[in-house]
Amino acid sequence: MSRIAFMNLRFSRSAARWFGMGAVVVMMVVRAADIVPPLQPTDVFVSGHGGYFAYRIPALETAPDGAILAFAEGRKNNLGDPGYEGNDIDLVARRSTDSGVTWSPMTVIEDPGDKWSAGNPATLVDRDTGKVWLFYLRCKPGRNTETARPGTDDSQILARTSSDNGLTWSPPLDLTAVSRDFADPKWRCSVVGPGGGIQARDGRLVIPVWRFEPWGDFAMFSEDHGITWHRGALAPGLSGDECQLVELADGRLLLDVRQQSGPTRLLVTSADGGRTWSATRPGASVTPVCCAIERFTLESRGDDRNRLVWTGPKGPGRTHLVVRVSYDEGATFGGERLLAAGPAAYSDLALLKDRAIGVLWERGVDRGYQFISFARFDREWLER
Repeated sequence: MSRIAFMNLRFSRSAARWFGMGAVVVMMVVRAADIVPPLQPTDVFVSGHGGYFAYRIPALETAPDGAILAFAEGRKNNLGDPGYEGNDIDLVARRSTDSGVTWSPMTVIEDPGDKWSAGNPATLVDRDTGKVWLFYLRCKPGRNTETARPGTDDSQILARTSSDNGLTWSPPLDLTAVSRDFADPKWRCSVVGPGGGIQARDGRLVIPVWRFEPWGDFAMFSEDHGITWHRGALAPGLSGDECQLVELADGRLLLDVRQQSGPTRLLVTSADGGRTWSATRPGASVTPVCCAIERFTLESRGDDRNRLVWTGPKGPGRTHLVVRVSYDEGATFGGERLLAAGPAAYSDLALLKDRAIGVLWERGVDRGYQFISFARFDREWLER
């Protein structure tokens, strides 16, 4: 059984137990015990609500007007990933205009059909056009990372844009042919992020992408505000998957990648906007999971010093979500603060309008991925 399939089986069984008798009582205990004061989190997506068995794969973005946009996969039938266990997955979103205190009703951005999947969201904002870009994966029934057929559209990378700060979205743009070499007899699929797209200071739009088969990571980029897109080279010698991007103070791009094995993340840099990548070096110590990285402060922007922030579960396993800060542009990460105790998995970060950091993460993992929660922290909290 594959690693992904095994995890799906494990968490589906856990979910079945969790949604049984006594769930309401346990839910109250989880909410009280898992959160670290003085953060004030909000549960944005709650499994079992809104017509979905569970929610997974969070992505977070700040719209040009300051609204906070939260995206996730709405998994209708079970916890299985796209194409597994007869699942049916929609791409859903909520929006907050009061710094994450309250959230709009949930909207379905795409429901591709019975047993189809739309998910794995990744976003970026084009400061020049005011558009929010939303990239995602669409899979046919029964097709996923390992079962998609090379040279077919079993899995697609699509993109939508919003010109009204996430209220409405354009029809999808198909970027599958850009994201994949259809002549490669082994290249089954390409997958964005999740999360972690950026607009570089030179205006280039860059989205992180991983592929299978074999595992590998690269970037797609546009130099004309999304009119045309290009695929960069694979990071050399890197066997990783889920990844996020951040721009360094010197203009290089840093790609932070989930490792296939071993105790640390994998890091590569690009000096040419994502066309090519450096040799791989080890990153933060963490269990293999999707983590988040974000630019917090920048001296050239008028801040007192350069800061990158990173979130992931400290462990053991998928527990204890922490934030770490780098003052040396990703060479090291320290200053660890605990964001949430207890089960925690995937996370995404966004710089908010008031210059605080927002974090959206999966909580209650050992109980069937019960919540996707939002919290915010500022520099004072981070460095106290």
